[in-house]
Amino acid sequence: MNGYQGKILKVDLTTGEISEETISDLVYQNVLTGVGLGAYYLYNNIPADADPLGPENILGFTSGLLTDTGGLVTGRWMAVCKSPLTGGWGDANCGGNFAPAIKRCGYDAVFFKGISPTPVFLYVDEEGAELRDASHLWGKDAIETESLLEEECRTRLAPKVVAIGPAGENLSLISGIVNDGGRIAARSGVGAVMGSKRLKAVVMTGKARTQIHDPAALKVYNKEVGAKFKAATWPSFFKGYFFPIMSMLLKRVKTVSATDGMMAVMMNKAYGTPANNTMGLPNGDSPVKNWGGSVKDFRMKQYKKLNPDRIMERKLKSYSCYSCTIGCGDICDISDLGDGKIAHTHKPEYESCGALGALLLVDDLEAIFLIAENLNRAGMDSISAGTTVAFAIECFENGILSEDDTGGLQLKWGDAEAASRLVEMMIHREGIGDLLADGVRVGAQKIGKGSEKFAVHVGGQEPGMHDPKLDPMLGVHYSADPTPGRHTIGAGMYYNMMGLWEEVSWAPKVTKYPKSEEYIPSDNEAAKSVAIACYKQLNDAAGGCFFALIAGLNHWNLFKMLNHTTGWDLSADEYMAIGLRIQTLRQLFSVKHGVQPKDAIMTGRVVGNPPLRTGNLKGITLPMDEMVSLHWKHFGWNEETGFPEQEITTELKERGLIH
Repeated sequence: MNGYQGKILKVDLTTGEISEETISDLVYQNVLTGVGLGAYYLYNNIPADADPLGPENILGFTSGLLTDTGGLVTGRWMAVCKSPLTGGWGDANCGGNFAPAIKRCGYDAVFFKGISPTPVFLYVDEEGAELRDASHLWGKDAIETESLLEEECRTRLAPKVVAIGPAGENLSLISGIVNDGGRIAARSGVGAVMGSKRLKAVVMTGKARTQIHDPAALKVYNKEVGAKFKAATWPSFFKGYFFPIMSMLLKRVKTVSATDGMMAVMMNKAYGTPANNTMGLPNGDSPVKNWGGSVKDFRMKQYKKLNPDRIMERKLKSYSCYSCTIGCGDICDISDLGDGKIAHTHKPEYESCGALGALLLVDDLEAIFLIAENLNRAGMDSISAGTTVAFAIECFENGILSEDDTGGLQLKWGDAEAASRLVEMMIHREGIGDLLADGVRVGAQKIGKGSEKFAVHVGGQEPGMHDPKLDPMLGVHYSADPTPGRHTIGAGMYYNMMGLWEEVSWAPKVTKYPKSEEYIPSDNEAAKSVAIACYKQLNDAAGGCFFALIAGLNHWNLFKMLNHTTGWDLSADEYMAIGLRIQTLRQLFSVKHGVQPKDAIMTGRVVGNPPLRTGNLKGITLPMDEMVSLHWKHFGWNEETGFPEQEITTELKERGLIH
């Protein structure tokens, strides 16, 4: 059992029964742990007609195979379930410190079914597991809950906690699960599933060890990786003002070639994701004004107020997730903001700054700090929340919503105070906030009156803050991944950094080519998109971080670390086959639960229908149907429907992965 513990913990919240189940070595060899183990267990144990917020849905917390082995940058955990937001496969990936706690209690995953009659939390240590009363925690925000449970459950070992806030308790379909003072597994509505089960938190503390095949070889490789990441230093003279200049220069480049992903590592070490606050505007990467505008609507005099240097001025200390040597996070001082009751916060990520900034035409960075912290404490996805506010503003602007609907709140572009108030109403389902708390698709269905054309979503989920008209492969993954709208699956830019072609026989090699080729559906581009999707699923099954992934195989080699840990001595192609199995299981789950994959193919503004009239991406409309069809074909799925073909499902049955 190298790299895994060989068993899972199962909790029936209806009956209070807690049990263990041993998982076959063959399952681990076929799908690893993490998202792979989650997909295997959920596909075979959730009935097709299960209500996502009902007792038959299963919520799982999974840890990666490389987590707690000593492997660097492998501290991610996954929440998995049937998504109440999309109706199909749901997962959310998160950093922080919870992933190793699962394995140190002797498990690879914890799965919950049923609904508790009263609020509870699960406490697990090496001696066993028990459900405890959480009535005193219900109604408290996620960060306060974590703090209280750390004190209440403290032994010789500091416990690790995941919890929901008021958004999850109120069953907001855009709520997530929080750990480590504000790191959130935000997507797919996982927080609503946890809230529906009246499960306030999970607390884990243990010291079980994870067995490794060749710890000496892994240690040597970690030393090599660590030295590279440590040496990767962003030039001190390149300040925040440089990013829009770099963006303006890059948008003039008409050819594309392989790039060294260490540049991204350097940038993330220095600034984290907020580097894109200003870099993403000139080139069109950042959506503006509910995806209907451009940098012409949010000019430099506005977006320079979101300069990442202004964020770094508030830095109190650096922050890293478990086992990470990149350290893209920071803890920031906000004691002078708002009522002063909150002293510090996690640095707002670019996705939050984009969704609460350019998408709303808000240039008030201090307000963004406070709204983002409020969302973290409430446990609500900032991408979905910002997109929903943008939807509401446009509905108000077009007379679909009135002050009578909003309780007197005037919704305007650029009004940070109104945006903050609306977010608060959404968190607590107050007034118009009750109608909007489930995201734009549900909101538009309830409002009607033509509001659907302002509801930007992909298969029910609001897309990430990156415009696929700049990188069409991103649009393929927005449309074709079983968790639609996900910006962390793949993109052409990421593929060009990873260097998969150096070890994966079928991954197309990147040589210098015209950027225009990315906009033409082709087998070559489809093979790239499939390769990156398979590698990403392998990564999520191993517990790896996306930022290490895009550093490239020459700097952070997932295949090597897996072989050092497991002793399986598999080739890169064999590991990519594991990623393909996992992605197919996720797709089969959605199909089993009635999702029609073709319905999630993006339309409307996101693909350029109608095309933007201004900005770097003006006039572009993506042929998304053709691109997605080729992507499905190269996966071995039906290119018209997106259903996995019989041959691949038969293989999964023969491997014992679907029953």
